[in-house]
Amino acid sequence: MKYSLVLLMKLALPLKDPIPIFSLVLFIILLAPIILRKFRIPSIIGLILAGMLIGDHGFKIIEKGSIDLFGKAGLLYIMFLAGLELDMNEFRKNRYRSMVFGAFTFFIPLTMGYIVCTYLLHFNFMATLLVSSMFATHTLVAYPLASRLGITKNEAVTVAVGGTIITDTAVLVILAVITGAEAGNLNAEFWIKLSISLIVFATIILWLMPMLGRWFFKKIKDDKTSHFIFVLALVFAAAFLAELAGVEGIIGAFLAGLALNQLIPHTSPLMNRIEFVGNALFIPFFLISVGMLVDLRVLLKGPEALIIAGTLTLMALSSKWLAAWFTQLVFRYSPVQRRVIFGLSSAHAAATIAVILIGFNMHIVDENVLNGTVVLILITCLVGSFVTENAGRKLAIQEATEKPEIPDQPERILIPVANPERIESLLDFAVMIKDPHASTPIYPLAIVQDNAVAKESIHASNKMMEKAVIHAAATESELQVVTRIDLNVSDGIARATKELMVSDVILGWTDKTSATDRFLGSFFGSTLDNVLQSVWETLYVCSFQHPLNTTKKMVLALPKNAEYEMGFLHYLQKMLMLAKQAGARLLIFCAPNTKKEIENYLVQSKMSIEIIYKDFDGMEDFLVLSREVTRDDLVVVVTARKGTLSYNAYMESLPSKIDRHFKDNNVILLYPEQTAIDYMEAGIQPEDLTLAPIQEQLANLNKLGKVVKRIFKGKK
Repeated sequence: MKYSLVLLMKLALPLKDPIPIFSLVLFIILLAPIILRKFRIPSIIGLILAGMLIGDHGFKIIEKGSIDLFGKAGLLYIMFLAGLELDMNEFRKNRYRSMVFGAFTFFIPLTMGYIVCTYLLHFNFMATLLVSSMFATHTLVAYPLASRLGITKNEAVTVAVGGTIITDTAVLVILAVITGAEAGNLNAEFWIKLSISLIVFATIILWLMPMLGRWFFKKIKDDKTSHFIFVLALVFAAAFLAELAGVEGIIGAFLAGLALNQLIPHTSPLMNRIEFVGNALFIPFFLISVGMLVDLRVLLKGPEALIIAGTLTLMALSSKWLAAWFTQLVFRYSPVQRRVIFGLSSAHAAATIAVILIGFNMHIVDENVLNGTVVLILITCLVGSFVTENAGRKLAIQEATEKPEIPDQPERILIPVANPERIESLLDFAVMIKDPHASTPIYPLAIVQDNAVAKESIHASNKMMEKAVIHAAATESELQVVTRIDLNVSDGIARATKELMVSDVILGWTDKTSATDRFLGSFFGSTLDNVLQSVWETLYVCSFQHPLNTTKKMVLALPKNAEYEMGFLHYLQKMLMLAKQAGARLLIFCAPNTKKEIENYLVQSKMSIEIIYKDFDGMEDFLVLSREVTRDDLVVVVTARKGTLSYNAYMESLPSKIDRHFKDNNVILLYPEQTAIDYMEAGIQPEDLTLAPIQEQLANLNKLGKVVKRIFKGKK
């Protein structure tokens, strides 16, 4: 009997116990998008409507304020993801456009709101300023839709996100001024305190936080859970610091996203976890909490409430549409891009309700304005979601049709693995340079020598590959493990490259070689030498001392005539992609002719990336490179196979020079795709190709004979 009473108390409406509340909300998050998808209604709208039904103004199923914590966290998460997913190169490139849109989306609603509130609604000055600033603000409620459609890199989305931060910051500063004026503190001391606090806050977030993040990721390399908790802690700490500085927490969350943008590659397991947790939990909670604020019954409280609600809603939507329209005219955007900008900037939620609630509590506005704002939130969120869904889908289709045609030979990346400690770093590199539109998997390769214990070796290699499969699953990357039995490693790599039609081969840097291997390698060639003689595809020899996401600057050194190699554009595309994924500045050492070819490629591919060029006649003097390289930099040195167009004799000593000058850096030694035809283009005749190896071996045998002769003389 006692148990039944306890159970009834737990299930009594409104629900107060966290367990049934959490269970109900999870079922709503699960079912609402599935049901509304049948009617082609965006899932965001379903969650807002569900919040209306279960909230205090609906069927009162959940107690008011029971999910406020998750709702607030969801809003911060949306702003954090907006900063994190922002393409920083596009953002820098379009920062002036973001400022122009931010000015439009702030001043147009503010001006129109001032006129309407003063001459139509007859508000006093403070109420007019407060409500007008509310029109200027907006919330990126529809941003998850843009992210899901894959259009976050489009200039329209970048400009909309940048403009959001500008207008919201301006509105929240106005709010601080209004509250200061009402409290009678609007004096010189107020302005000095506000300015100093904002400067200190921005310095901590944008300067100190990246340093702290880079240090943490270097020290804690393998604990993925700690990485996620660390990022989450920084987001909420930044939001708290923003509130201490006198602005809303959403500004701090967005700046935290910008600060960590370069440390969290978009293809990394950490990014996958951040997006998954946000889209599955935090953001749906926020949307439901927005719905719980809506009270449609206010429309029945008389004509005044209805007139105010209609006027506020019409003014909010029309002013945001005009801001998007002027932005389209100034920058010559397409109508679809204008609708995307309008859809993202039309929704009013978090900052809007914060502004009005503060005004209501300070008796600046009355209940009719508060209720009208709640209706405004519902309608603008619905309109913004519908417009973003429809226009975003069209924009995604347009971008897909404008993409360059996929070459006949698909991209296939092979990673021969011998050391299990290197699997994760090599896989991360492969995911970073892999074409996101390529449907082929990444191929980790285990080579087993053909001997009496081959079966046992296969079992051991399969166990080693389990680590690679688990790591790839965290990035949602497709993996196909390959095992080959062969006489030696180089032959196994060569055979697998041909059988799988591989385009790129990634090798780990072998820095620990036995004395026997060095002695035999001097006569018969090392594993790398043998691979280079039989594999002509693009080859990356990688030595990663630190996680790639901690890279500050990427230094790319190109030899003379690099642009004439057939694999030049292929590896250039990969290196540009790597720089963007790692969030690193790119410094290229090359000859003037090579620079021209790179600039032509950037124009043709419409790739936005900031590059600094330095003239570089040759790589004989590594001091030129070492002066520009710091500990946190990634060094990529492009070399060539013997006899090809960009080959030079000094390239034989590159590995030892790199080991001497850059032993503490992440280093990639890159061999571009080349063919045997390159030999003839370089002026080497076919008969030279057949005689050269024989002559080299004869010279090596002659050296060996002299060594043996000295040994026997010493014994005598």
